[in-house]
Amino acid sequence: MDEAIYKILVVDDEEDLCEILQFNLEGDGHEVDVAYSAEEALQKDLNNYDLFLLDVMMNNMSGFKLAEIMRRDLKIKTPIIFITAKNTENDLLTGFSLGGDDYIKKPFSIKEVLVRVKAVAKRPPVKTEPVEATEKYEFESLFIDKNLKQLIIDENEVELTRKEYEILIMLLSRTDRFVSREEMLNSIWGDDVIVSERTIDVHITRVRKKLGIYGKYLVGRSGYGYRLNFKN
Repeated sequence: MDEAIYKILVVDDEEDLCEILQFNLEGDGHEVDVAYSAEEALQKDLNNYDLFLLDVMMNNMSGFKLAEIMRRDLKIKTPIIFITAKNTENDLLTGFSLGGDDYIKKPFSIKEVLVRVKAVAKRPPVKTEPVEATEKYEFESLFIDKNLKQLIIDENEVELTRKEYEILIMLLSRTDRFVSREEMLNSIWGDDVIVSERTIDVHITRVRKKLGIYGKYLVGRSGYGYRLNFKN
């Protein structure tokens, strides 16, 4: 089977790094555009891309701010990989909370970039069983519409990143049991992606917070994983 070809936008204010990434990604068969600032990236039709590689530390607007605009304002769900020299846990949490799908630390090898690009770009949607035949779920003032991918609480839409939404739906489709971190990683991130189980804990914390008063129904148990059952 031929390898899939993805259209990728690289956003970094280091022209040499952009050139290296573009050369190697195109050598791997992909179509690659570059932007030397977040502002330049926003001038492009971002809906045309299959994947974004965003540098975090850029002049003026950072990669984190660009990702926030893409997710919150432009409603773009396309996968994002952050590339950065920052490697603290807070930076990692920030990247994931903004809807990032992966995180590559500098210095990196080109081989690592190519592997991660393929893994993230080809990742299938999470496989879950229907919550209900109507594709809708309702509990007190909480409402989920799977067709519209919306979470509404007290008549207000709650903004979720793609990963947060997929975790929510996965847990709702398995209310009768705990779902392990490993199962979530394999189903949502894919078993060929190098992501730690700590990533699940970070996303669960975000989901629980966004559920507000309903967050108490999302419980964890050491050695078992997480379970969400609004009716228990």
